[in-house]
Amino acid sequence: MAGSSISKTAVWILLALLILGLGGFGITNLSGGVSPVGSVGDEDIAIDDYARALQQEINAIEAQTGSPLAFAEAQAAGVDRIVLGRLVNSAALDNEAAQLGLSIGDDNLARQITEIPAFQGPGGSFDREAYKFALDRAGLTEARFEQQLRKETARTLLQGAIVRGMQMPDTYADTILTFVAERRNFSYIRLTSGDLETPLPEPTEAELTAYYEENLPAFTTPEMKRITYAWLSPEMVVDQIDVPEDQLRTEYEKRADEYNTPERRLVERLGFADAGAAEAAKARIASGEVDFDALVAERGLSLSDVDMGDAARGDIPDGTDAVFSADVGAVVGPFDSPIGPALYRVNGKLEAHQTAFEDVEQELRDEIALDRARRLIEGRMTEIDGLLAGGATLEELESEAGMEVKQMDWYRESGQGPANYESFRQAAQTVTADDFPQVATLEDGGIFALRLDGTVEPQVRPFDEVRDEVVAGWQAQETDKRLRAQAEAMIPRLSEGLEMSALGFDVTEETEITRGEFIMGTPANFLDQVFSMERGDIRAVDGLGAVFVVRMDDILPPDMDTPEVAALRQQLTEQAQQGLAQDIFQAYATDIQMRAGVQIDQAALNAVHANFQ
Repeated sequence: MAGSSISKTAVWILLALLILGLGGFGITNLSGGVSPVGSVGDEDIAIDDYARALQQEINAIEAQTGSPLAFAEAQAAGVDRIVLGRLVNSAALDNEAAQLGLSIGDDNLARQITEIPAFQGPGGSFDREAYKFALDRAGLTEARFEQQLRKETARTLLQGAIVRGMQMPDTYADTILTFVAERRNFSYIRLTSGDLETPLPEPTEAELTAYYEENLPAFTTPEMKRITYAWLSPEMVVDQIDVPEDQLRTEYEKRADEYNTPERRLVERLGFADAGAAEAAKARIASGEVDFDALVAERGLSLSDVDMGDAARGDIPDGTDAVFSADVGAVVGPFDSPIGPALYRVNGKLEAHQTAFEDVEQELRDEIALDRARRLIEGRMTEIDGLLAGGATLEELESEAGMEVKQMDWYRESGQGPANYESFRQAAQTVTADDFPQVATLEDGGIFALRLDGTVEPQVRPFDEVRDEVVAGWQAQETDKRLRAQAEAMIPRLSEGLEMSALGFDVTEETEITRGEFIMGTPANFLDQVFSMERGDIRAVDGLGAVFVVRMDDILPPDMDTPEVAALRQQLTEQAQQGLAQDIFQAYATDIQMRAGVQIDQAALNAVHANFQ
């Protein structure tokens, strides 16, 4: 059975090679297809095989990228070397198979050929004419193709013998799985500024000065670009747009469904085979024997299966009046429906809503005016580009094009004017002193042009200017320090067996937490530190303006009863075994090449490459 599987694999590989080989036949039959570009031991690499494989690889890349690939680009990317290396590997295996006397018989070969669909006629049986025609199109003789098929099958058998049964030790998958899926039970107390044993004192001038000098980078401006920009946004020209009232009313009418919504009901519908069954179900509800939910469950349905959503009067032709007059929670019917006699439960009421034209008139005016302002600005881009090309400065655009012109000291976090837009930030990031101002668009339909005037070096901001920031920073640092000391003082008491709850703080217990989870209110590296703890460890963890006192209660192995964990282990095992098999096979192929010797004819390679130019 294993041999059959290998043989079929070989057949389909050869068939794929045959079909792919139908492209680029202008380069086949070089030197009659017999001159080798190289050899491994006694096995030659035919020039035709190299040319065909190279064309196939280029075709595959072009199909993947959707664009033509010039041969020079393919060479620069190493495509020719990849193809040659693949053929050298195949030739090495062919040589080894020949040395071992590994081959297939004529009967096996004939069976494989007759099973290839490309060689079969309309009735599904082997057609010799189809066989000859397909090989002729591929530039192959019958003898050549059959030789290749024999070699491919032998290679597949040899490869299977090497890698089949390859088993990676369980330790590999178990180690990774333990890291990813091991679980932790732990408890923690979160201490914040409100939990300080004594309030923070007012800082002295000496303490503030020391904090300022120790943290000068935090009070230093970044390097900035001094930029002059001209900016025109839709809001700047919207006042120039007049929207007549009749146009506003026309737009209002177009949106009638948006502004005037009819009365609707949130409804569930349960259909029955006939009116008798529906009436019987309604009687059971009326008697209190069952409720609507139980009826749905009896039918093997869920509430989502019977949910109609929000229904208008026209959606329930026969039961409209009853449904729309029923209280929320009431069940009415049965009424005829597309799914047979049905009971309806009303889950909610959505009253009709009407918005008068006067209530949305200004909203419509602003929307239409802004849209026209964007189109007006878009139409003026060519004019403004022409002014700049004609020598106008950005400053002159203020009077000649109505643009707002200002200067800013820009850095990536700037949020002034057009610097709020990503397109402006990208332009400001890349602009140089040699760049000519050009008009570009903003995300809201506005336009801008900018010029680099110079660079502003980083500067330490004076203490008096950042005093409030220094005070806030000192307070945060001092709070963290005191909370840390308070937390550290708790650890010896807890280590002696004192329960966390006895400390007078809220205790949070987490169970079966895995490494990849996230706990709200904790710093990003919180679980990294938790997972480095041993059972019974107690540790103080800082972050997010708080200090956490954490006790490791238990370490649990991965839950192999969870389908996700079991699937992950299977995937890790398969990946490891595939990697091991590939490595061993490559090492074997390399050993063959070293024993047999590899010869490459560069002149023959150049001859093939010349046909691709």
